Amino acid sequence: MSEQTLKFVSQAEADAAPESPWEALVMSGEAIDMEVTRLANLRLDDRAQRRSFIAHPRARAPGYGLTPGIDVSLNVLLPGESWSPRKDNTHQIVFAIRGRGAYRVNDRRMSFEQFDAWNVPSMSTYSYENASAELAVFLSYSDAALLKQLGVYHSEDPAEFPASAQRAEPAAAGASSARQAAVNEPIGDRGARVVGYEFLIDIDVVASEALQWPWAEVRQYLEGVEHLGGPRGRGYTGRHLVVLYNPATERRNGTTHWGFASIAQLPPGRIDIPHRHTSAAINYIFAGSGSSTVNGRRFKWKSGDIMLSAPGWVIHNHATETGATVLTVQDHPLHIALESLLWQETLKGPVVKLGVERGIQTNLLGARPAAVSHA
Repeated sequence: MSEQTLKFVSQAEADAAPESPWEALVMSGEAIDMEVTRLANLRLDDRAQRRSFIAHPRARAPGYGLTPGIDVSLNVLLPGESWSPRKDNTHQIVFAIRGRGAYRVNDRRMSFEQFDAWNVPSMSTYSYENASAELAVFLSYSDAALLKQLGVYHSEDPAEFPASAQRAEPAAAGASSARQAAVNEPIGDRGARVVGYEFLIDIDVVASEALQWPWAEVRQYLEGVEHLGGPRGRGYTGRHLVVLYNPATERRNGTTHWGFASIAQLPPGRIDIPHRHTSAAINYIFAGSGSSTVNGRRFKWKSGDIMLSAPGWVIHNHATETGATVLTVQDHPLHIALESLLWQETLKGPVVKLGVERGIQTNLLGARPAAVSHA
């Protein structure tokens, strides 16, 4: 094999137009149901799982994602079935689409029902079980596609490690003595500093916990969101949704550090203004119907479908027919961290770098949606 060397690339080559974005596509609920049936009928080895990935036609190994950076798996548990514990460096958003079951993240066990959502933080030991008499089916969204493209995806079998190594030692409050003694000095008068190596390897800790957003509680806020702006929402300039917020993500406004999950309750006949953003969006429609126009192409969707509804920086808008309830997963927090979150709310408006410049303003003035009991 010939020796490979680094090379120089001209500015013209480096500035060449990027490959066109992955096109928007819909997978029907009928196709998902067929795959659930196929997975349910598999004969598996002891440690295997009933899991398949919903991959874009342009996805290639490694990282069979629905977008270049987000993978989506379809997971099935038979009655009485369980998963052996797993551990990897992805941070997952999970959404139950059928049945009920339970999951364990580290030392916390939680039950779930249809339309509940939860997160599984990176390098947490997690497992699932189904003690019910029906199938349990859930979607899992993660940043594994991005990590695999970067060549840094890591997984472990917790059974191979002693219990003492399952979790890192909890962080103590305040800086360690080594970090306190390290270099930490100002440079100039604008806030620049130099710091020692200890700052690189002993980072300020923000606890990253497994959280759950039960549908029975989340849905109480959706009726108020749906009715913002009156009939068809025409008097409201924002989106009819709530975000499943994880405080550990702080200003990144995420469910995980790379992505958020939101649930929208869209009024019948609602038509969005065409807009675009650098973050990509994936929609799972679990009630209602409508259509999306993405890069000039119209797609119809209905309950049970999943759609890559907004490839990054592509013009799109959505419209409902009967109204709709939609889970959206979007890599918005990742772009905030990269300072690459560009947003154009209307095509006649400015391109805004969210998180650095003043953000988009809606006309919600003191009309905070209230919880509506469905008990």
